[in-house]
Formats: sequence, C-alpha cells, structure tokens
Amino acid sequence: MHGEYKMPAGKLVVVDLDVRDGRLADVRISGDFFLEPDNALHTINAALEGQSVLASEDELGRALRHALPPDVMMYGLSPEAIAIAVRRAVQPENVA
Repeated sequence: MHGEYKMPAGKLVVVDLDVRDGRLADVRISGDFFLEPDNALHTINAALEGQSVLASEDELGRALRHALPPDVMMYGLSPEAIAIAVRRAVQPENVA
C-alpha cells in the first residue's frame, strides 16, 4: 500500500507498507524531508510497525512523538504529516 502527503509549506512524505492481521507491517517512510540524526528514520518506521490499521491520525502521531527522542530534528516533516500519509495508505478501499 502507498500513501503520500505534502505538508503545507513543507516537504513530501511517502509511506509504503503492508497490512498483516490488521496491523501495519514492513513500513517504509521516505520523501524529500530531512531528519537529524539519520537513524531517526529507523525509529519512525519501527514506531509504526504493528500499529492497528484502524489507528487514527492522532493515535499514530502520539506513537511517533512517544518513540522519537527529544534530540531528533525534523525539517519539513512532522509526526502528524507521517500519520496522514499512513492513513491515506490504509484507506478502506486499499485494505479490502
């Protein structure tokens, strides 16, 4: 499954994922944003792994904020933007 979201005045975030047993799997976030440190991308992907396919944008955003250490800097990206891209990927017509 594939979802995209371009933040207003920000960058494009892209998510590709699978769904297994109603949970997000093999989550891969990409886009034209910048993260510091670089390994924060792994943390983001790991935080989304196993989340319910029914999780709301708010729930996904909270999971990401909880998982990311305070020293992570996001440029042109936010947990909310990632959550929107994930929800777009798992729209009911994509999950059937």
